[in-house]
Amino acid sequence: MLAGFAELEGLLDQRGEGVLIDCTLGGGGHSALLLEAHPRLRLIGLDQDPTARAAAAERLAPFGDRVHIVATNFAAYTPTEPALAVLADLGVSSPQLDVAERGFSFRLDGPLDMRMNPAAGETAAELIARLDETELADLIYAYGEERLSRRIARRIKHDLAEQGPYSGTAALAYAVAGCYPPKARRGRIHPATRTFQSLRIAVNDELGVLDHLLQAAPDWLLPGGLFGVISFHSLEDRRVKTSFVSDERLQRITRKPETAAEEEQNSNPRSRSAKWRLARRR
Repeated sequence: MLAGFAELEGLLDQRGEGVLIDCTLGGGGHSALLLEAHPRLRLIGLDQDPTARAAAAERLAPFGDRVHIVATNFAAYTPTEPALAVLADLGVSSPQLDVAERGFSFRLDGPLDMRMNPAAGETAAELIARLDETELADLIYAYGEERLSRRIARRIKHDLAEQGPYSGTAALAYAVAGCYPPKARRGRIHPATRTFQSLRIAVNDELGVLDHLLQAAPDWLLPGGLFGVISFHSLEDRRVKTSFVSDERLQRITRKPETAAEEEQNSNPRSRSAKWRLARRR
């Protein structure tokens, strides 16, 4: 077990009764394990994705009224009572990646959507149509850290002008890969990975809502309560680190980000890029 998770388990063992706020409920996996291990723990689970909420409701049904699921983005939430712990597992969930219709992945061809809440906001297709070439290049560079951002933006805007909207995620990924030299297209990471990341971050304002959470969450906690965040790329992790170091309301517990054990990385490839940081409310 990671030291940070052991710290969380220790707090829940010690305090016993209280509220856990899971800011990114997903399918309810993390929360189910904690609820089972701590019979007096109550859960407030937040998620803007209706498919995730339905899956979590089914998985957490055995815990009855100990569970309250809220249809919201965590940036729009205000708790009604202080919590023992606040957890956030950032990024895209495996079910979202595995459903082609959600448009998050180029592994499965689907519409260029990428919205975590499919009922609201601008799709990725609408975003790339709205931005001019310079704006699109800046976005791909800032959110994807993509060194070929200008070449990629030029190709995308040329394709839209000549051919109209892309047919789906596979067509966009093919166009982005074509901006790379042939040898670079066969690397471990697909050439379109950073561009898709940048579009997803922009569509869902992921960094903006994370900044809001980092500012608000310490005030959701009881004194001694824990705030844990799992991030999946450097743009998120830098924000979490800076917040935990500079926020006078918090005391860092993890000096460096903790990562998954080799066994977990082998069974769950998504965990390979996960970084866990934990802080305590002073």
